[in-house]
Amino acid sequence: MIKITAPLKWYSRSKSIIYNARYITTGAVKADGPLLQNKDEFPSRHIGPRDSDIITMLDTIGFKSLDELTDRAVPKNISLNKALEIEEPVGEYELINRIRKIAEKNKIWRSYIGMGYYNCCVPHTIMRNIFENPGWTTQYTPYQPEVAQGRLEGLLNYQTMVAELTGLEVANASLLDEGTAAAEALSLCFRHNKRRKLLVSDKLHPQTISVVQTRLNSLGLQVEVVNVFESDFSNHDVAGVLFQYPDTEGNVQDFSAVAEDAHSHGTLVCCATDLLSLTLLRPPSEFGADIALGTSQRFGVPLGYGGPHAGFFACNQSLVRLMPGRMIGVTRDAAGRDGYRLALQTREQHIRRDKATSNICTAQALLANMSAMFAVYHGPQGLKDIALKIHHLTLLLNHGLRKDSNTITNEVFFDTLKILPQLDIEEVKSRALEKEINLRYYEDDSVGVALDETVTVGDVDDLFYVLGSRYTVQNLLEDPEVRSQAIYKTDFRRTSPYLTHPVFNSHHSETRLVRYMKKLENKDVSLVHSMIPLGSCTMKLNSTTEMMPCSFKHFTDIHPFAPLDQSLGYHQLFAELEKDLCAITGYDRISFQPNSGAQGEYAGLRAIQCYHEAKGDKHRDVCLIPVSAHGTNPASAQMAGMRVEPVKVKQNGTIDVEDLRSKAEKFRNRLSCLMITYPSTNGVFEDTVAEVCDITHKNGGQVYLDGANMNAQVGLCRPGDYGSDVSHLNLHKTFCIPHGGGGPGMGPIGVKSHLAPFLPGHPVVNPLGANSTTYGVVSAAPFGSSAILPISWAYIKMMGARGLRKATQVAILNANYMSTVLEPYYTTLFKSATSQLVAHEFIIDVREFKKTANIEAADIAKRLMDYGFHAPTMSWPVAGTLMIEPTESEDKQELDRFCDALISIRQEIKDIEEGRLDIRINPLKLAPHTQEQVISSTWERPYTREQAAFPAPFVKPEVKVWPSVARIDDIYGDKHLVCTCPPILDEYNY
Repeated sequence: MIKITAPLKWYSRSKSIIYNARYITTGAVKADGPLLQNKDEFPSRHIGPRDSDIITMLDTIGFKSLDELTDRAVPKNISLNKALEIEEPVGEYELINRIRKIAEKNKIWRSYIGMGYYNCCVPHTIMRNIFENPGWTTQYTPYQPEVAQGRLEGLLNYQTMVAELTGLEVANASLLDEGTAAAEALSLCFRHNKRRKLLVSDKLHPQTISVVQTRLNSLGLQVEVVNVFESDFSNHDVAGVLFQYPDTEGNVQDFSAVAEDAHSHGTLVCCATDLLSLTLLRPPSEFGADIALGTSQRFGVPLGYGGPHAGFFACNQSLVRLMPGRMIGVTRDAAGRDGYRLALQTREQHIRRDKATSNICTAQALLANMSAMFAVYHGPQGLKDIALKIHHLTLLLNHGLRKDSNTITNEVFFDTLKILPQLDIEEVKSRALEKEINLRYYEDDSVGVALDETVTVGDVDDLFYVLGSRYTVQNLLEDPEVRSQAIYKTDFRRTSPYLTHPVFNSHHSETRLVRYMKKLENKDVSLVHSMIPLGSCTMKLNSTTEMMPCSFKHFTDIHPFAPLDQSLGYHQLFAELEKDLCAITGYDRISFQPNSGAQGEYAGLRAIQCYHEAKGDKHRDVCLIPVSAHGTNPASAQMAGMRVEPVKVKQNGTIDVEDLRSKAEKFRNRLSCLMITYPSTNGVFEDTVAEVCDITHKNGGQVYLDGANMNAQVGLCRPGDYGSDVSHLNLHKTFCIPHGGGGPGMGPIGVKSHLAPFLPGHPVVNPLGANSTTYGVVSAAPFGSSAILPISWAYIKMMGARGLRKATQVAILNANYMSTVLEPYYTTLFKSATSQLVAHEFIIDVREFKKTANIEAADIAKRLMDYGFHAPTMSWPVAGTLMIEPTESEDKQELDRFCDALISIRQEIKDIEEGRLDIRINPLKLAPHTQEQVISSTWERPYTREQAAFPAPFVKPEVKVWPSVARIDDIYGDKHLVCTCPPILDEYNY
């Protein structure tokens, strides 16, 4: 039993006055300082504790300065003994002017390239109230559903939208992009029937083919790019077939016979498709598709030079248990009312590790919510009207070009034409240059034109000119032949209903939509309410200044395959950010292509494998991973084709060096790499990290260092200096990209120079140039989610070397301060053996309470909601514990409030232990408490309403954040799986 050694009372910590010591003076104000001062203003906005608070906190843990603290915490043999080579910081207003000038180096031409990326009209109300709103961007993944019902409902809308448009039974809550979704679909086919051959249509987008080949080849699967209409399934050796509808050249073709033949021989059928086209076209389910996938980008998400965008994935009910990624399910709460939660695959890779079906641990929640809200705003008829406008303009373009002797290869199409122009191709290119128009150019001198929602009649007239037609739209409006190839005159026309739920038919005025968005936002806890102390997640400030450039037109409206001379601003930003990240990490090159941390892991491991192969060591396939590692580590290693060997961890949470040495020597002829996290997953700076790297290198392996805990290293030590060869960097953690309720993320990889030739390439725009030895492609876009990189660029530019170092030091201070304050009530599970300090996060042990009071980590997590807090990371990396990471952005007042909440909860546990509260019916077991329960006319619980809802002095009615549902029943949800919008009678009639 954990003993309480300090009195349980309310401390003055949570009532302390926050002030800035710069404004406290005694006596006369001195005016004889330097005339010009370079003040680092932004760091004081980003870092929460004031200087006076830092002094108090240091005193609490027994140190005199931040330098003394971190000199003690960070092992001396890896400490950085020089300042980071980063330019002097700039202020917020200066930075905005600077990045605006960089952005304006990008040229906004009219792009009709298509290939899965389309300009669209982002409704201003969605842009302002979701994309630019910290109430939507700063939540974490909805692992605590009671305080995440808003975004869960939004994602359920997304799933419903995808399922109904594709005609399939279930959909997930998004994947990283279309290429990832395609690879996951074919991986599912392999898992389903264990066949090793997969067929891919030669009419898929080229980037999709490349991602599929990269991902499946590493699993030892055989991928053949074929004409699917000539495929032979009779040998019963094909796991799945993937085609595009409409295809990359714009053709709409009937795949019914292909699907029937595939199914008759046990092959699954996958269809990449366009959601907007499906408002007019028969859905894939109606010609036999088992899986549909694609991107929802054109549903109200900016181009952003390739991302972030939400990939979608839908399948038949029979495949739901194999479906990758996150899925939202409907369940009930403790009061018997409907509620939402993550279903089935939640953190699946953390449980199954190298047996996981996927390494995906993030989605594109923010972008999925934008796309879902786009469908809510427009409704089924509005979406159809947009599709008809695009299709009619394409019909006009098609007819005018045909009348002027241009050859159009498409018989049935939606928005894209492949044209063999009568003009010489160089003349077409010259005219396109004159009109500032981007087209798709094929090797056979054909031209691709893809229209979108933003296209006007004048744009089509310009295309007539570029392609050598004498017609205009006005000339053709009365021509009855224009509609001869219209979808709705063919057997491809859609006759089945879609988006029939009230949510898609109730919010078509801006007034209604704004209220709906606000209603959902108000159900969620985000950083606008309180700290989110999730260990390993680094939920720090995402400043407004950092976020602003993401809405700049010169960043949002660039097609990812636009010519490089039109994206000079982006490439300047890439170059500057790469330089800064290399200075911070000690690496030599950065690839920005991976658009999540797990995808970065995969990319880095493939680079290592490619390096070994180039040296003639293809047999090196063993990956050593400590058993405490993040679950995506072994999952990523398995996906990269490696054999995972676990390394023991000592009782104090550190790597067992002797076990590592033994395993490294045992597999020295097969050792590919070691994957470690630093500081460790247990929140400790390990003294042996350099030795661990050296052991790996001496046995022929490379070191992959997971960048999840980089927030404890910036300015203090560099992975590239103490022996790491490659890391992914969670820009959505250390470098301030907001989590968006579960995505977007960004996981670029840094590598030492010997791995630089093996970074990911791209078939359309190769980020490596011509002379590379790439293993392939990990993301559909060449530079990943480019549009959110200005956030990290801005953070580094405004913080500067001193600010970044201080931020790291304060993150370590905050964690050690909280650990010290909580020590009389909760045991910190792991500390450094030499310093007796934690790093930037710490684990408190609550396992004993199960024996003494029948209280588990989940009960504490739910009870924290009544205090207005999101729970720490629960039962990971050690079951039955809570891992707390405060970050540097939280001030002392907030840290104290959270500590006070945990201390109060400890008193409640003590009351259970000593019989003052019932062991079954108590505030922890019945938490969280909803407003409806507290104001009910009946209250039969053996504790007061005040204790339930206002358990601490700082939980006041005017600031109370109410959970919108009672405790969610996960077991019921798994037994009664519902993943689309349930019938609702009254909710939308306000």
